[in-house]
Amino acid sequence: MSTGASITVIFDGVCNLCDVVVRYLHRFDAKRQFQYLSFQSGEGAALLTRHGIIGPPDTVYVITHSGELLIEDRAIIYLFARLGGLHKLFSLIIRLVPPSLRRSIYQWISRNRYRVFGRMTDD
Repeated sequence: MSTGASITVIFDGVCNLCDVVVRYLHRFDAKRQFQYLSFQSGEGAALLTRHGIIGPPDTVYVITHSGELLIEDRAIIYLFARLGGLHKLFSLIIRLVPPSLRRSIYQWISRNRYRVFGRMTDD
């Protein structure tokens, strides 16, 4: 985590796909504007509870520098836009997809993430 980070990304810490995405974001976050918390951590769970998320989380959550909570496809679009450069262009292209289709695709991936990408193990 970066102490100067102003955007919090809360992700599934046992999901292999989520881990790859977080590593990717960290690699290209030249401004170090993101901090990462798993929702399995005490801090991540408490932050979600403060934002009204009760029960087992099933998506990525982003808390913006202004305190807005973003989820699902909106969170991913926001993160890529904040990375800038070609990532921002990619976020603009994603926005061209109708929101209901975008959300459906995201939710399908989210529901099937363990089956398709697996879970991290303690090994």
